[in-house]
Amino acid sequence: MIINISCTFVDNCPIHIGSQVLIASNVQIYTSGHPVLPQERFVSDWKNKGTSFFRTFAKPVTIEDRVWIGGGVIILPGVTIGKNSVIGAGSVVTHSIPENCVAFGNPCRVTRYF
Repeated sequence: MIINISCTFVDNCPIHIGSQVLIASNVQIYTSGHPVLPQERFVSDWKNKGTSFFRTFAKPVTIEDRVWIGGGVIILPGVTIGKNSVIGAGSVVTHSIPENCVAFGNPCRVTRYF
């Protein structure tokens, strides 16, 4: 496995990285996030409850064997990237990517299989 410089891993849940994985510079992997709906994201009366004012969740991220992740890619919670796949630079991976493909974009989409 190669992990280049300036990568950020937010590991509130496990991040599984297979063998022979290439992770370029400035890749960000997030296992945690916040609900979208404000009534789910914020805690009412949080000061009196002695809690934080927001809620968060965490889901694991899996990067299978022989994956190449290009520079500046952002991988969101709950994503699996399948064996041998390539994620193009600057992509935002919002959902799982299958094996043996090239995917890129925002949101990241499969462009071809091999």
